[in-house]
Amino acid sequence: ESEEKSEHEERKVVVTNPDQKDVTITQSYVCQIHSRRHIEVRALEEGYLEEIKVKEGQEVKQGDILFTVIPYLYQAKLDAKRAEARLAEIEFENTQNLFTKKVVSQAEGALHQAKLDRAKAEVMEAERELYFTKVRALYDGIIDRLQLQQGSLVEEGDILTSLSDNEVMWVYFNLPEARYLEYMKGRSQHKLDERIELMLADGSKFSEVGEIGAIEANFNNETGNIPFRADFPNPDGLLRHGQTGNVLINRTEHDAIVIPQRATFEILDKRYVYVVDEEHVAHQRLITIKNELEDVFVVDSGIGPKDRIVLEGVRQIQDG
Repeated sequence: ESEEKSEHEERKVVVTNPDQKDVTITQSYVCQIHSRRHIEVRALEEGYLEEIKVKEGQEVKQGDILFTVIPYLYQAKLDAKRAEARLAEIEFENTQNLFTKKVVSQAEGALHQAKLDRAKAEVMEAERELYFTKVRALYDGIIDRLQLQQGSLVEEGDILTSLSDNEVMWVYFNLPEARYLEYMKGRSQHKLDERIELMLADGSKFSEVGEIGAIEANFNNETGNIPFRADFPNPDGLLRHGQTGNVLINRTEHDAIVIPQRATFEILDKRYVYVVDEEHVAHQRLITIKNELEDVFVVDSGIGPKDRIVLEGVRQIQDG
């Protein structure tokens, strides 16, 4: 401490050193929560919706039958194609026997071979059509709202419901260009010590910790932002597709230079402190701020841990 006296009053000026320590900097970004896989379940064949085997909100397993389109027309078609294939096979076998006895030519044998191949292909097509009358779950997930009711006439491609895989949630948020450059610089220098959290709409923190899963390729020219994706495990199924919240990026700065905000002052949008030399003379010095916390600044440049700065009485002194 040092004391300055005037004719009217005694004024105290408190001098301190910047603190050098690890600090945690939290940045919050509005986010949209998406299922890792979220697809529209569509009818693969036309017909009448004969059976709905699931309820809205039901959990299903991969391969479970969700819907059945009335199948007997497709079954009849398959039976007919199988009969035609059997007939073509008999004709081919008879032709082969006659060719062996040199009764028919090789060309006629090849013709019956082609007929048999075509009949088998038509059987496979009919089997596919019958298989697709049963709409199955492509993966484990949760059924969304049912769009059609039992007995409805459906066309190929009609939406029946949606299926969400909520085992892992993809959380999208936008980072401004300056923050993006800061993030990439830290990653390239292996200085990232971060913790990704999710703040839900009710103000509570999600129990699981996330990690950065992807950074998109392009900036949005209108907003100057680039989309990031954080991946969060969702073991209890609390998170659902379409929710909103805030992603919290908690980054630890090691050996950061920290000073109280009240030790600084602004002139024309630039921030300064008074540095006191060995003769107890105060000198105005420009500093740059890396981050702002609740009541302190994390300094990027301008002062170091050995500098003495004015903490209290900044308004009472001047350069020199």
